[in-house]
Amino acid sequence: MAISIRLLTLEDYNDAMNLWENCKGMGLNDLDDSPKGFARFLQRNPESCFAAMDDGLLVGCILSGHDGRRGHIYHAAVLSNYRGRGIGTRLVNAAVAAMRELGIKKIALVAFKSNEEGNRFWEKNGFSVRDDLVYRNMTLSDFDGSR
Repeated sequence: MAISIRLLTLEDYNDAMNLWENCKGMGLNDLDDSPKGFARFLQRNPESCFAAMDDGLLVGCILSGHDGRRGHIYHAAVLSNYRGRGIGTRLVNAAVAAMRELGIKKIALVAFKSNEEGNRFWEKNGFSVRDDLVYRNMTLSDFDGSR
């Protein structure tokens, strides 16, 4: 059966979390990746998060959103036995098209330096490394930081 791409929904949470937890190189945390955090993200970004489906099975997904100025991609993943079929690229293309439609002109993402497979994927899909920046963050609440 052909892989279809559709908008990600709240009902996809358990399948998406299972995918992410089994994806090497994925960074998760107990706050943002909780059911409540997932719902909050989808509510804010209902047009730019996508699922790849194979006969009812979620085989890939991508969270992408924007702040009104810049787009951001989070948690792009494809089941390991479905990789190499262009599914990840189709998900990225759907997210990029949604950002364009929303008037966003630039998209950023963060990938762990040690995630070699992921970084090869992003490079192949036109996302370049910025070595002129220093990534910084500040944690505003108490949470584990990783799952």
